[in-house]
Amino acid sequence: MDRFAAIGAFIAVSELNGFAPAARKMGLSTSAITRHVAALEERLGVRLLNRTTRAVSLTDAGLRFLERSRRIMADLEDAEQMAESERGEPMGRLVVTAPQVFGRLHVAPLVCEFMTRHPKVSAELMLSDRNVNLVEDGVDLAVRIGHLADSSDIVRKVGAVRRVLVASPGYLSGQGGAPRTAEDLRQHRLISFTALTAADHWRFRVGGMPQGVAVEPSYVTNSADAAIWHATQGGGLTMALSYQVADHIRDGRLSLVMADHEPDPYPVQFIYPSSRLLSVKVRAFMDEASATQNWDFRSLAGE
Repeated sequence: MDRFAAIGAFIAVSELNGFAPAARKMGLSTSAITRHVAALEERLGVRLLNRTTRAVSLTDAGLRFLERSRRIMADLEDAEQMAESERGEPMGRLVVTAPQVFGRLHVAPLVCEFMTRHPKVSAELMLSDRNVNLVEDGVDLAVRIGHLADSSDIVRKVGAVRRVLVASPGYLSGQGGAPRTAEDLRQHRLISFTALTAADHWRFRVGGMPQGVAVEPSYVTNSADAAIWHATQGGGLTMALSYQVADHIRDGRLSLVMADHEPDPYPVQFIYPSSRLLSVKVRAFMDEASATQNWDFRSLAGE
């Protein structure tokens, strides 16, 4: 039995929920896929799939083996690409994940430029404010903002951002000026972006110490773009990351408020799994980002 062929057949059946679609994907007959999976189960001495006339489902052992199988096949692909690219030319599929707004503004253009320079690379860009599991989701490289929990992943810092409080000049003038302390926020309309901070609890730094403030926002959204747009229209004060509002501040649509109460800047980092070989394409992408991008957003216009 070809173990890798059998594992590949098992993964395809699991992901496509059937032997026939797996056969079409792999260019084999349904009977060949069935034999691969049966041989794998016989070798392991455990049933991986429950089969009925209408559906295929994973057993508990199958669920556990599927996760390990994906890692095995990802490592095999990495090893093959590493060997093929010894001449130093990036090639193969590159999967990158990044936060929604940062990815749209800064990572997406970099991915496109990278593919133009290296035509043997194909890419998938996953934009999400949720931290995906790099190994389980087959991600080569993640761009993440903020301090990370303990992890076995490898981290490379590539920039920094601030968490800032902003409002439109028109809104502030209509309120008689900007708030100076956290207590002053009670007199203002507030816009909460829930992916950045709790809707009803904002944090500041007062006297060098973190301080939580209970707030009652007039508008709550999980979209940074929606919160920032509402602020530019005079809707109130909102918290955002500095790269999200840098252009608005430079163009005068938004003003910084209570900058002396901001927390320490957050790092912008590349993260990649320590369990995966660092391929030429991933190393080249990180090097190109470091050489061509300025992701340090600590300085803003007007300061």
